[in-house]
Amino acid sequence: MVTRLVSLLIFFSLSTIVAQKSKLSINQDRLETRIFELAKFGLQENGETERVAFSDADIEARNWVILTLKAQGLQVSVDYAGNIIGHRKGQDATKKVISFGSHIDRVPNGGNYDGCVGSMASLEVIETLNENNLKTKHPLEIIIFSNEEGGVMGSRAMSGHLSTKAFKVVNTTGFSMGEGIMRLGGDTTQIAKVARKKDDMAAFLELHIEQGGILDKENLNIGIVEGIVGLKWWDVVFTGFGNHAGTTPMNARQDALLAAAKFIVAVNEITNSFNGSQVGTVGRIKAEPGAPNVIPGKVITSLEIRDLSSDVIEKVFQAIKAKGEVIAAASNVNIEFLPLDTTAEPALTAVEIQKEIEIAASKLGYTFKYMPSGAGHDAQDIATIAPTGMIFVPSKDGISHSPKEFTSAKDMANGANVLLHTILALDKKLD
Repeated sequence: MVTRLVSLLIFFSLSTIVAQKSKLSINQDRLETRIFELAKFGLQENGETERVAFSDADIEARNWVILTLKAQGLQVSVDYAGNIIGHRKGQDATKKVISFGSHIDRVPNGGNYDGCVGSMASLEVIETLNENNLKTKHPLEIIIFSNEEGGVMGSRAMSGHLSTKAFKVVNTTGFSMGEGIMRLGGDTTQIAKVARKKDDMAAFLELHIEQGGILDKENLNIGIVEGIVGLKWWDVVFTGFGNHAGTTPMNARQDALLAAAKFIVAVNEITNSFNGSQVGTVGRIKAEPGAPNVIPGKVITSLEIRDLSSDVIEKVFQAIKAKGEVIAAASNVNIEFLPLDTTAEPALTAVEIQKEIEIAASKLGYTFKYMPSGAGHDAQDIATIAPTGMIFVPSKDGISHSPKEFTSAKDMANGANVLLHTILALDKKLD
């Protein structure tokens, strides 16, 4: 009789825990409040926001985050790249850490949601577990990456891909990356120690606003990111002959700008001619000598191509290059394609984590779709050293990197709940 009673008590206890986990939900109002609290750091009198990495506002916001993480009982440290790391012990110290997080630095005059939603949602996950007295088997780790907007600095250091050459890059604060690392409490002389081995993390998850308009337009709750696109940049140089605009007949010109204009149209047409979600962009153009009465003798345009496949990027580039050479020849100008150092390899997310995100979204009753990320994220670098997943929530009208970017409290909460339940599922299934 006693044995049966004990068995029943164990059964009901386990049933209670299972029911508790299935009903577990983050606090939407608390999450939104924290987003607004974080938004105060860098707020200007004119209503604009300035919290570029390494700025005083960035440092103040980071200090607030550190205090908030400590208030949740996390062991908080700052690594040599300036990443803020909050550690929560698990039941089994031999298990690898499940990590999650994002960033809080902004582009100049950016909005309140890019990076911040994922960071504050990660904090909300921890607080929800704490207030429900739930302990995971794996240790958990929040990572607030440093200087994401200025070159995914913290995540590149953690993946072992941050070159010391990058230390010389200066952002809009006037500080170089090397100076910025030191301002954030890091140490450029110890940067190699930040790199983690491929088996250090059991998994990494990043929640982020979509930054595009697909989820908003299709009225979907969740985006399950299949991968983060790679990108390559080129300078495309057209060299013609600068001459007097009034005395040179139209049929005798070597107009570099005219050739460049035709090339820009061709980039759009060729990129659209391929099946898939690849994008090709010309975002910068400079004509020389730049006078209204002189035929442009030299033009430099940019070219950027993005896709989830390096092969597709190369195929699109070769097609654009071939068309560019035809345009140049017909215009009697020369064309050169100069590859730039700004490149990023495509990073596919882990299929098993994609599936857990889908299961979590389905159980919570959220609509979802699989999609690529057209923007770069910290997860892109971490995917090279750990199984990685990304969760998107809608961006109103697809606006991002703008004071007008907006994600509703409900959408933020939906993403945070998916993050929470995906972490719990991975904690159960991973070694």
